[in-house]
Amino acid sequence: MTTRPEGRRAGLLPLALAILALGAGSAFAQQSVVLVRHAERADSKPGAAPAMASDPDLSDAGRARAAALAALLKDARIAAIITTEFKRTQQTAAPLAKALDLPVTTIKSSESANVVKAVRAAAGNVLVVGHSNTIPDIIKALGAPPPAAIGDDEYDNLYIVTLGTPSSVVRLHFKP
Repeated sequence: MTTRPEGRRAGLLPLALAILALGAGSAFAQQSVVLVRHAERADSKPGAAPAMASDPDLSDAGRARAAALAALLKDARIAAIITTEFKRTQQTAAPLAKALDLPVTTIKSSESANVVKAVRAAAGNVLVVGHSNTIPDIIKALGAPPPAAIGDDEYDNLYIVTLGTPSSVVRLHFKP
């Protein structure tokens, strides 16, 4: 599926999430995977490439984005949450995990193939919180066309991959 102009993306987000939630209730529904990059890092400044601290926490803006993600996905019938070993991915997923009382599966960021295995083994919709350099590879491995490179200052992309033959992907944006 192609990306829509910016003004229409915001209007499509509730529709896409409604379809995601309603479709999961059917016995014949296809599994959906929501993929996001971790929220803003505490060691980055708006408009600048992030510094290379080894494992920074989220910034105030990042915590607000993580809360917005939880509010957005609370009714999307997420059954599993997967993050990497870094605090920023775990902190991005934490509000939704708490709201849904779900455990978080942690897989090393270098093991994208294991993320795909975990997604396929999950019974239901899945949230994957990754990194700008891992999300495209995971989307491709799930059988959907990978997105263009994700910029160092892009934190608002939300990809919904519907698994099938072939898989499809919709790219939306979310704001805190």
